[in-house]
Amino acid sequence: MKKIFITFILMFLVSECAYSADVWVNDLRRMFLRNSAIIYEINLRTFGAQDIDKNGIIDFDDAEESGNFLNAIPKLAELSQKGINTIHVMPVTPVGKTKALGTAGSLYAASSFNTLNQQLASPSSALSVNQQARKFIDEAHKKHLRVIIDLPSCGSYDLYMQRPELFVKDKSGQPVVPADWTDVRLFNTGNEISVNKDVYNLYKEFVDMVMDLGADGIRADVATNKPAKFWKDLIAYSRKKDPQFLWLAEASESWNDAVSPYAVFTPYNKLLEAGFDGYYGSYFNLKDYKTGKELINQIITTNANLSKYPEHKAVIGSFTTHDEMSPILINGEKFSEMIIWLNATLPLNSYFVDGFDTGDSYIYLWANKEAFKTFTDDEYYFVHRGKLDIFNFSRAPGGTNSKLLEEFIIANNMKRQFAPIINNGKFVPLKSSAPSVFAYAMSYNGKSILLMGNLNFRNSANAVVSVPGLSKDNIVLPLKIDSVPITEKSNLKVTLKAGETILLMINDLEVK
Repeated sequence: MKKIFITFILMFLVSECAYSADVWVNDLRRMFLRNSAIIYEINLRTFGAQDIDKNGIIDFDDAEESGNFLNAIPKLAELSQKGINTIHVMPVTPVGKTKALGTAGSLYAASSFNTLNQQLASPSSALSVNQQARKFIDEAHKKHLRVIIDLPSCGSYDLYMQRPELFVKDKSGQPVVPADWTDVRLFNTGNEISVNKDVYNLYKEFVDMVMDLGADGIRADVATNKPAKFWKDLIAYSRKKDPQFLWLAEASESWNDAVSPYAVFTPYNKLLEAGFDGYYGSYFNLKDYKTGKELINQIITTNANLSKYPEHKAVIGSFTTHDEMSPILINGEKFSEMIIWLNATLPLNSYFVDGFDTGDSYIYLWANKEAFKTFTDDEYYFVHRGKLDIFNFSRAPGGTNSKLLEEFIIANNMKRQFAPIINNGKFVPLKSSAPSVFAYAMSYNGKSILLMGNLNFRNSANAVVSVPGLSKDNIVLPLKIDSVPITEKSNLKVTLKAGETILLMINDLEVK
């Protein structure tokens, strides 16, 4: 009898261990705060889209299928193979059809916050849209991909017509259009003294929904247009359910104005104090920098801002987002390469948009032309030139640049290898004799990684980069290199080609 009992206990423990191995434990917040997240932003409506005739638009009458929760699943393994460990899923809420932009409606014109977008349900499955969403997230977790869900900032005109009491009215009693986002209306979220409970409860229902689906975090769209107290209460509510649930604010040091005279404006620092784990920073300004000093100053400023909080905070590499034009159109392939290596070596969480890794220019031949068919009251294929399409049933993002993809994968793998240096090391700006050249080191435990880049994308630059402590006896290992630097005492001499980025490793020197 005793032997049978022991056997039963052993079988129980083995089965429990096997079961536990299949149970996902959210670790996203912990990973994000260590700058170890490599995030890939996807629009589910296009991610798995089946554009059979390759005309760039999904023709449902010709048996083509737009992206949905289920046809996205086969592509998840591909993301893992690219070194991605987190996906940012753009809004999955239903979209407005009235006063809409594009033939499918903008992802950010939410008409409901407690239901899922039926556009994202596979018509060939008997599963409900919620079941399909849960399956998608479960499969992502099996591939060790964490899932962040986008929380829209405003409501669609359709939602305004259903619940006008939720929205801000102007002096004439009309709902407020924030900035130039003509397809949405501004929520009345209240203020720091009194939060509007109706809108708060709307967002609380969203949190309940995505957490029930198994999501690991939320990215708050234009988080600045709600009071800090609104977010503080909502974040605290989510953390009672899951302490590791991540909150990422779309906010920047560069943003100082409200989206409307009728809107609240909460700066990034107040959002971090309210409980957000991280924010966008201002790295999207890279496209405007002409000198290396501008980039270095931005890095120093961001690092200093993050160090002000008793609880650790972090930032994403917002060099390119769905709101930014494709780097390929701005400064070509070299600009994309530079973004890849900045993400891999700076103390931040890497961030990329679907299609970036293969050089998609997001140029759609039918853009802003009259549509053959529409599912909204907009009869045109509304598109932001050079940006990921979020308005129509369009093709899956992706380019043909295999060289860029190879570099993308290598850099993501190196970021993991560099984790001890990036997470624990010190950022050391290095002086450069050439104005267009930036250079910095990340150093820790006797080792240093050095990145140098030329922000002049038309001409080469001769530079002498000061590296304190460097001598000819140090072994300088090239990790990414075209131009070969010459080692001198405390200096590296190099001629960088237009837009070139080089990465070096010094195993026997901790730059200070």
